Amino acid sequence: MKNTIYCPAERAIYFLGGKWKIRILFSLLNNKIIRFGELKKGLKTITQQMLSKQLKELETDGIVNRKVYQVVPPKVEYSLTEFGFSVMPILKSFSDWNKKNTRTISLKLNKNFEEDRIS
Repeated sequence: MKNTIYCPAERAIYFLGGKWKIRILFSLLNNKIIRFGELKKGLKTITQQMLSKQLKELETDGIVNRKVYQVVPPKVEYSLTEFGFSVMPILKSFSDWNKKNTRTISLKLNKNFEEDRIS
């Protein structure tokens, strides 16, 4: 029997959780359509394997569209789906919250930052 998540916040985190998904979504929002290499370059410390895994999960969940062009060398572009765009107000609210509380957030991050907490 499959587990069902009833908490609305947990249901959202299921799709958006992890260190990289929100960063990927912001990159897609800012660029509209982006190639794998451009995403990798913009996210700097992400490994190719992790980027591929996160993109596959986002695609499976219907948040990201993957378009493959039959050319040599292979060309693949990523963009947000309509469902993916529906997440943007949530991400914008995160951004607004960060801007409103940037001093407190910066102080807390500088004092207590733990990389494992966002993995």
